[in-house]
Amino acid sequence: MKNIRLAPIYIALIVLAAISVVPFIWMLSTSFKHGHDVYTKVPSLLPLDRKTGEWAPTLENYEYVFDLRGLGTAFVNSVWVCLILIPAKLLIDALAAYSFARIPFPGRDKLFVLMLGGMMVPTITLLVPRVFVTQELGLFDSQWGLIVPNIASVLDIFLLRQFFMSLPGELEEAARIDGAGRMQIFWRIIVPLSKPVLSVVTITSFIFHWNDLVWPLVVLNDPEKYTLPLALQQLATAEAGRSYYIMAGAAVAVIPVIAVLLIFQRRILQGIAFSGLKS
Repeated sequence: MKNIRLAPIYIALIVLAAISVVPFIWMLSTSFKHGHDVYTKVPSLLPLDRKTGEWAPTLENYEYVFDLRGLGTAFVNSVWVCLILIPAKLLIDALAAYSFARIPFPGRDKLFVLMLGGMMVPTITLLVPRVFVTQELGLFDSQWGLIVPNIASVLDIFLLRQFFMSLPGELEEAARIDGAGRMQIFWRIIVPLSKPVLSVVTITSFIFHWNDLVWPLVVLNDPEKYTLPLALQQLATAEAGRSYYIMAGAAVAVIPVIAVLLIFQRRILQGIAFSGLKS
């Protein structure tokens, strides 16, 4: 009886899942099609020859966008930026969150509230000041200009602080009795116990910066330094009538994100479940 009652819910979930998945399948299918096989009277999810109906996939679209449209260089640039930015950002955010959660200092709570208040300021209003500071630091039109201005996040500091505050204080007291300092406590106790929320912050930061278009669009002028979203935007503009090239570029951009989500899906759910948000 219970299963019968839940049947409409399962059906609705299946329909919603299909609505979400079909565009990705269509994108991958189109990226493997020849140009003359894309626009047909009867649409097909498979890369079939429009005349014979036989299986006819091709990698020419990927070769074109990688070699002639610079997506290969942009992919490497995005990987390089993320490999530098994400670990540095995670370290700074974790240290700041630990300070706000565990180290008493004058004005700590007021400073934290002031930081949270900054989250209410629309990001677009900070664009001009960020550009000015980036130019003054000599980082404009450089990949370091993508890294340094994004090296800390108030939201990530808030999430990590909430989790750190939920950890038992007795663990730190016992460590201090044994002679451990602040940094030893942070690295040997706080970090190992915080793997779920650290995983969530890492993954969400990767997805955000991998897909970020606005800031690279403002900072970068040299096409050789473009990141993947910026190169994809240029591809979509130049090849507006050739959807198979655009879909190949989109597949290159989205597959790493999907792979990360599938591999670390359990970590994400654990981090959300054990984060301090519920408190």
